[in-house]
Amino acid sequence: MLLGSLCPSVSGPASRDEPLQWDTASSFYTGWSHLTSDPHSLTMAPVPPGVRFLFTFNKDQWYRAFTFILTFLLYTSFHLSRKPISIVKSELHKNCSMASELATASGGGASQLPALTSLHTDMDCSWKPFDKNNYKQLLGAMDYSFLFAYAIGMYLSGIIGERLPIRLYLTVGMLCSGLFTCLFGLGYIYNIHSLAFYVSVQVANGLVQTTGWPSVVTCISNWFGKGRRGLVMGVWNSHTSVGNILGSLIAGSYVSSNWGMSFIVPGIIIAAMGVVCFLFLIEHPNDLKTMHAQSSSPVGRGGDEEPLLGRETAASGRVPLQQVVVVKSESEPSAISFMGALRIPGVIEFSLSLLFAKLVSYTFLFWLPLYITKAAHLDAKKAGDLSTLFDVGGIVGGILAGVISDKLGKRATTCAVMLLLAAPTLYGFSMISQFGLGPTVAMLLVCGGLVNGPYALITTAVSADLGTHKSLKGNARALSTVTAIIDGTGSVGAAVGPLLAGVLSAGGWDQVFYMLMTADFLALLFLLRLVKKELTSSKSRPISTVELKEH
Repeated sequence: MLLGSLCPSVSGPASRDEPLQWDTASSFYTGWSHLTSDPHSLTMAPVPPGVRFLFTFNKDQWYRAFTFILTFLLYTSFHLSRKPISIVKSELHKNCSMASELATASGGGASQLPALTSLHTDMDCSWKPFDKNNYKQLLGAMDYSFLFAYAIGMYLSGIIGERLPIRLYLTVGMLCSGLFTCLFGLGYIYNIHSLAFYVSVQVANGLVQTTGWPSVVTCISNWFGKGRRGLVMGVWNSHTSVGNILGSLIAGSYVSSNWGMSFIVPGIIIAAMGVVCFLFLIEHPNDLKTMHAQSSSPVGRGGDEEPLLGRETAASGRVPLQQVVVVKSESEPSAISFMGALRIPGVIEFSLSLLFAKLVSYTFLFWLPLYITKAAHLDAKKAGDLSTLFDVGGIVGGILAGVISDKLGKRATTCAVMLLLAAPTLYGFSMISQFGLGPTVAMLLVCGGLVNGPYALITTAVSADLGTHKSLKGNARALSTVTAIIDGTGSVGAAVGPLLAGVLSAGGWDQVFYMLMTADFLALLFLLRLVKKELTSSKSRPISTVELKEH
């Protein structure tokens, strides 16, 4: 009645049984046709263009975007929790160095030595066992304990992950990782000085963190199509750099006052994200079928939105839930074996190349803040903040590598060119970083792009390519194992790199950079056969439009 009094053209009472419908031509809602014969006679403002844009996406596209953002944030929290150790390193030995300088500057006699020794032990160098001259080796051993456990666990993680629900597997891993990250920080609060304690926590954390990468790669590949894989994966893989940046900023804000909180806060964050994972992660689009069983319209896809991994579904009509389970268990292929994954063409070459590429990337991840502290004479917080520029460059490099490889259809060649440019750039960084802040900033951005570009491309788009290779004959359960083999082999290099850096840095930082340049050339060497094959191929077609449709 109220509507009738406001609208003179109303000819009868309003019936809410007739739904309102959106008219895209007129940008008005139509319906309630008995109210007026002309919808434009109603005084209604047009819907804002931003809202109209949101309505252009269907339900499946919203779920896909939600999965993209959720998996991005989940793995961001993994890297966020790994970064604090590199920020805290310079603080663990900072006071020892200051005490040594104080003792040298005092030049006092023997009568002053007891006082200085007491000061050195109780105040300036109270944090044992990193108060010795071999502190670099001890810090390197902590890195190695985490990364070695990560590398070994990764080979098993992919195989286990293919046989368990991804959501539960990932949730347990994130909760455990949060626990062990917090335990490391509690060592400061409870004044623990046992090297065995910190090494044990690092080993345990390295093992549980292997649940992350195979799970999120498999999940994101379930939802996103084969087209423009390099671009999509390049943008998505920026979570690595985003996590490193956030981890640096969070750890840096506490490192000078209470470095234990540099671990506890990231530990709480990854544990909280584990709860979010349990509540919201959808492993595959077909998992929504139970919830949408009453829906008559199937989820549609086309072109680039074709899912990477398919699942057996009923041919037509409504099928009872028990029958669907039986059909799935009988028709779904068995998971691929470890040796079967190794026989996929290109897996061995890319795995060995990633071993050396990841060696370089993780050496920067764990040692760059300490190097900046020593070379540029900055405190721990400023060095940590400055080191984030390497990850900013890594974001750009990963996206660029994906776009170029999509355009050219040559993954190995794209990686090889970036690795070839990275080696002399690393040498330039070692020279220029001593000439002030400006050149250091520029070289950090360039080095980050060239070092992390191949690393990002191999661990994402290349792994997805190989995990759905046509030689698998439709076995879609190989992706997690292939991803784990490639990243696990790369993690061996990630473990060896920081350890070698700790040993070589005792003789000067130049030796560390020579080691990094050698590793880059070796990564390039293992790709040469694949590069030659790509360049001599008679058909040079973009992967996103032709080749991937054959898989």
